[in-house]
Amino acid sequence: MSSRGWPNSSHPNDGKASYGAVNGECGRDVVGYAGSPPNARWPNGANVAINLVLNYEEGGENCLLHGDTESEKLLSEIVGAAALPKDRHANMESLYDYGSRAGFWRLHELLTRKGTTCTVFAVGMALERNHAACRAMVRAGWEVASHGYRWWDYQKVDEATEREHIARTVQIHRDLIGCRPVGMYQGKPNVNTRRLVVEEGGFLYDSDAYSDDLPYWTHDFGKKPHLIIPYTLSENDMRFASPNGFSHGGEFATYLKDSLRYLVEESRRTSQPKMMSVGLHCRLVGRPGRAAGLEDFLNYVNSLGSDVWVCRRDEIAKHWYKNHYPKGYGQAPNVDGLGTMRSSL
Repeated sequence: MSSRGWPNSSHPNDGKASYGAVNGECGRDVVGYAGSPPNARWPNGANVAINLVLNYEEGGENCLLHGDTESEKLLSEIVGAAALPKDRHANMESLYDYGSRAGFWRLHELLTRKGTTCTVFAVGMALERNHAACRAMVRAGWEVASHGYRWWDYQKVDEATEREHIARTVQIHRDLIGCRPVGMYQGKPNVNTRRLVVEEGGFLYDSDAYSDDLPYWTHDFGKKPHLIIPYTLSENDMRFASPNGFSHGGEFATYLKDSLRYLVEESRRTSQPKMMSVGLHCRLVGRPGRAAGLEDFLNYVNSLGSDVWVCRRDEIAKHWYKNHYPKGYGQAPNVDGLGTMRSSL
């Protein structure tokens, strides 16, 4: 690097590939595997590990009936909706209710009929309101990971409240699912969220990142490495609720099939297997015309046979602990028994 001074444009982080991990905040790493990722060695030699994520949020969103000061505004059929300060939004509440009343059960039937497992990113408050859905998740053998206690934007939430929300949601999982969650996706985190997740002590991974096609370790917190399993906002049905997004189920299916086809062919070409996440929401892809597109994609997944490993996120985490635990930290911890569900509901 040049030592020449640039008084009007220089910054202490100039030229750094990894930076920002100070004062308990999460850092950035813009290089990652630098084009030479590890061979994932997925089970049975699969070229792609594919994980479907069902976001269960309905009943945990902003609403005056939940003690909030405004209505919800995000991810509904009302694209571009504004929050109503100090008022209820009857249509928004009803659109969310569709997800828990009808959409969840349509997707549950589809996934179980196809023999497709998934990970649920479950909002704690939403779980508490629907014990029938909790039972269905457990009986289906799905992983139920934490999506925070509320479907909030945690950008400006104080540390004490966020820490309490993390702990409260862990207890809700113990009470309703029969085990604590081993995965965490706050969804709308702040720069301190990952530290709070690590400090809680029981999570194998978090997914508040979009920065790679493979899991990776961060060493920013404590004496142990922390696993990050990146999520996606592109292979995600939220684009049904965004301008210029998917307009019908066929577009959704085509995009997902193109993504998976490319990853499989890329892995064959380079001998570098990858991971693919698919984000789903009960109130969005749970609508019948969109669910038809998801079924089309699942049929394509099943046609690929051993090229793909359809799995839960906790299975990816355990595989990574066993096969890719970083050097210098001793023997990898035994993670086999973590996340076993025993709901008594």
